[in-house]
Amino acid sequence: MKRILYSTLFVAALSLFMVSCSEDYLDTLPTDQVSANSAFTTTGNAMQALNGIHRLMYQQHNSNQGQSGEGSVNINRDMLGEDLVMTSTGNGWYNNTYKWVDHRSETSAVDYAPWYLYYRIIANANMIINNIDNAAGPQEEKDAIKGEALIYRAWGHFNLVQLYGKRYVAGTQNTQMGVPIMLTNNFDGQPRNTVEEVYDQINLDLDDAISMLAEYVRLNNSHMNIDVARGVKARVALVMQDWATAATMAAQARADYPLMSNSEYTAGFNDYTNGEWMWGSTVIPDQTTYFYSYFAYMSRNFSSTNIRGNPKAINTLLYNDPIFTATDVRKANFDPTGLHTALALPSSFTRKPYTSQKYLAAGGADSRGDVVYMRAAEMYLIEAEAYARMGGHDTEAQAALNALRENRETVPANYVPTTNTGTALIDEIMLNRRLELWGEGFRFTDLKRLNLPLNRNGANHQVALCTVMDIPAGDVRWQWLIPKQEMDSNGQMVQNEL
Repeated sequence: MKRILYSTLFVAALSLFMVSCSEDYLDTLPTDQVSANSAFTTTGNAMQALNGIHRLMYQQHNSNQGQSGEGSVNINRDMLGEDLVMTSTGNGWYNNTYKWVDHRSETSAVDYAPWYLYYRIIANANMIINNIDNAAGPQEEKDAIKGEALIYRAWGHFNLVQLYGKRYVAGTQNTQMGVPIMLTNNFDGQPRNTVEEVYDQINLDLDDAISMLAEYVRLNNSHMNIDVARGVKARVALVMQDWATAATMAAQARADYPLMSNSEYTAGFNDYTNGEWMWGSTVIPDQTTYFYSYFAYMSRNFSSTNIRGNPKAINTLLYNDPIFTATDVRKANFDPTGLHTALALPSSFTRKPYTSQKYLAAGGADSRGDVVYMRAAEMYLIEAEAYARMGGHDTEAQAALNALRENRETVPANYVPTTNTGTALIDEIMLNRRLELWGEGFRFTDLKRLNLPLNRNGANHQVALCTVMDIPAGDVRWQWLIPKQEMDSNGQMVQNEL
């Protein structure tokens, strides 16, 4: 395999691992039980290293409260869209993301956070991938550990190229700048690979993972299995406009995951044992992230300054779209009055219309909640969208969409299967995607992959809070800037257009 140089920004963290791993196990191990020298001598130790990467998904990464792993990145991605609405300035968190300022400042902590997070995950995955074959243990364990690490590496590169690279355009050579591909860890900076090269590597890693995980039964939903590998592959294919692959992978990925019941849907989106959840993080009591938690910003009931003063709302145009019945359970997670009477919120909680109670923390003084990364519902929507955009497959698209819509209807008599075709069907699918996946981190990348503009007009966005109401499709602001730390330390790095 071609030797790929490791971005210098993350070598500092890696060198720390190399010289003092008696204290930190791949920077991430929750306990201090295994030294660096023994990290890959056995599959048991390698599994602990893999568990360390799982914890990276939700732990605090520096002193910035807005950097709690994937959950925080998801908030930022939706803050850049039109469906998540800030109701006040609160205590300041995410305000400049909402204004489209932070991701366009190379010195911003928000701009730096995904770069740091995903390359850190990739670096730790590389340690596993490049050493596990020599570990003592059954081959099936080696395959399982390596397969999960390959998903992480693919997933990390996929997130990075979507944020910092230009969009993938099907039918072209995609020679536009992507991000550095990292397959081995070393101390030399490297140039940016093309978008095409990054996606080639992503698919290679996912295909290898799928072949290795065919017989793997995971420990729990914080681990990844063949279904998650196929789910990530479906996401990648959707971005690449490879509709046939997206539809096939999505259908295979969701096959063993039933859509949740109406009561489960309104239970707070905080339990990774939910049968529809394909992948998510669970946060146990002694590892809680307190005010760094996803739920400290996106729940309705945790008593943080941000939640009390700035409850998050849904775009009124989306909520009130006539395509959704009043008895669609997804609408029950938002309150047009903002009173949320069933939650018995203390008087210190500000009431604002159309605010969300989709996410509920463990309690007013406990910000814990499991964070979802992939659900069966998303796979139904990918399948529906792919078939609808493929042409000549409206029947298959309708079937996937109708299966989801029927499940989400609380009054069976109100359910009417869609008969839309063509553009009308695509529009209906995308509206359902927006409502279904609200707050789960998809809107910015959906707009970017489809080359659509940002349009916040006519809804409940306040210009004083968001500043930016419109961003044209293709504008340079759809690319996050390469962080200054990387620019300063890597002589081969090239900045995005300013």
